Amino acid sequence: MTDIRTDRLLLRPWRESDLAPWAAMNADPLVREHLGPVLTREQADASVAAFRADFEARGYGWWAVEVLADGEFVGFAGLDRVDDGLPFSGVEVGWRLVRPAWGHGYATEAGRAALAFGFETLGRSEILAVTTAGNLRSQAVMQRLGMTRDPADDFDDPDAPEGPLRRNVLYRIARGSLG
Repeated sequence: MTDIRTDRLLLRPWRESDLAPWAAMNADPLVREHLGPVLTREQADASVAAFRADFEARGYGWWAVEVLADGEFVGFAGLDRVDDGLPFSGVEVGWRLVRPAWGHGYATEAGRAALAFGFETLGRSEILAVTTAGNLRSQAVMQRLGMTRDPADDFDDPDAPEGPLRRNVLYRIARGSLG
């Protein structure tokens, strides 16, 4: 698993010491607002096991993100295959951060690094990003990354219940468009 360094962040393999802060982050209803119900400790631990397995199998996935200045774990960022059953396919970029890390530009910085890896190392010609229609913070990050949205691509997530998590938006970026 490749480490990625940015000016302020390290995207790295998951450590056992990440499990408790990851679980606490995913037990925060505001962090999970656009994702669905909070996770139990067991569910959070299982997600990290899945992240590790995906990286082992594919050579990419969700990195743990830490702040270089103090080594603090602040969330995850990376690339994943689009879920089956959606009206499109490909690889998507994403991020999730602890609330104290919001508003510092970390999501944009980590997203830019993940996109560069996808284009330069994986040779992807296009990378996608998906979020709920109401997640304006993530959409702003997508826009800062140079991603664009065509409202004709918006869709209802077939796995989401009726309500604010059902309607989703799709952003795209092509190789060569990363600012």
